[in-house]
Amino acid sequence: MLEQLRPIADACDLTVPEWARKTIGVVGAGAITRVAHLPAYGKAGLTVAGICDLSPERASSVAQEFGLPRTYTLDEMLVEEAIEIIDVAVVPEAQPEIVRKALAAGKHVLAQKPLAVDSERGAGLVEAARDAGRSLVVNHQMRYGEGMAAARAMAEAGWIGDVTAMVIDVDIETDFTAWDWLVTSPRLDLMYHSIHYFDTVRALLGDPTSVYCVGGRRPGQAVAGETRTFTTLTFDQGRRALVKVNHENHTGDQSATFRIDGSEGSIRGTIGLLYDYPHGRPDTLEVNSSRLPTDGWLPYPVTTRWIPDAFAGPMRALMLEIAGKGPAPTTAADGLRTLQLVEAGYASLESGAVIPF
Repeated sequence: MLEQLRPIADACDLTVPEWARKTIGVVGAGAITRVAHLPAYGKAGLTVAGICDLSPERASSVAQEFGLPRTYTLDEMLVEEAIEIIDVAVVPEAQPEIVRKALAAGKHVLAQKPLAVDSERGAGLVEAARDAGRSLVVNHQMRYGEGMAAARAMAEAGWIGDVTAMVIDVDIETDFTAWDWLVTSPRLDLMYHSIHYFDTVRALLGDPTSVYCVGGRRPGQAVAGETRTFTTLTFDQGRRALVKVNHENHTGDQSATFRIDGSEGSIRGTIGLLYDYPHGRPDTLEVNSSRLPTDGWLPYPVTTRWIPDAFAGPMRALMLEIAGKGPAPTTAADGLRTLQLVEAGYASLESGAVIPF
C-alpha cells in the first residue's frame, strides 16, 4: 500500500526547487499576510525582499516580525530589479490597479482571490498580463491543501472509478467583523468564502454546465451579505456537485466536510482549518475503494495545514510557470472562470433560475 500512496504524496508536494526560486516583494501587511503568506514562504525557504503597505508603521511591524530586510513604497518596490514577483495581498477593490502597475513594471504577479470584484475587470487583468508577457496567477490555495490535493490525486488515479458527485458541507460560526470591509459588503459568502469551494470543485470536475443557487441571511445578523447558501452544479456525463454553507451556526456543533463519490468507491474528509480558524488543524482524509481494495475506509496521513502551508502552492506554481514548466493550475484565465462561476451563482440566487454556464 505504501507504494500506491507515494504518487499521492508526490501530488501534494509544495517544495520549490532551488533553480525555480525568484525573489518576492509583498504588497499588503494585513492579517492574511501575517498568518499565511509570510509563514508559508518562510517554511518553503523562499526569499522575500520586503513589504509595503498603505500604513508604513504596519509594514515596519510585519517586516520586524518576520525578519524582512526592509520596507518599501509601492513605487520603490516596482523599480527594484532584484524583485521579480509581486505578491498582492490587499482588499479586492484595490487589487486591479496594483496588478496593472506591477505588470507594466515587468513583474510577475500573484494576485489574491477573487481576481477582481467582477469578471469584466478580471478579464482586463488577464489581457494586461498577456500584453505584458508576464505571468499572473491567482492565489486559489485551497486546491493545494494536502487533504484536497490528495483526494483529487486519488480520484484522478482512478481509485474510485468514474467520479459521479462531490459534496462540500460547511456548518460553522464565522465572525466576519474581523474584516471591516466584509461587514458592509452586499456580496459575502459566494464571493469571499464559497469561491474556495467552487475553485476546488472545478479543479477536479472542470467547468459545470449549469448553476442553481439559493441563499439567505439570519435575522439580526451583523453583516449585510448572504451567510447561508446552497449551490448545485451540474456537469456533463451526469456528474453533480453540491456546495452547502452556513456561517450562522451558533450551537457549537461546527462541521466542515467533503465527499467525492465514484462508480467504484468514495473519498471523504474534513476541512481542518474551519474548526479553529485561522490556526486550524490538518484535514482528515479517508478512501474506500473496490479497486485497491482498501477493506473499508483507509485513512490517509495528512500532516500539513491549509493555513499556512497551502499558501506555498500558488507561489510554487507561479515560479515553475516562470521557469518554463507549463501554466500554473490557477492562471489568471482559470481564476477568471472561477470568478465567472461565482457570478453565475449570484445570477441564480437573485433570479431563482438555473443559469447555464
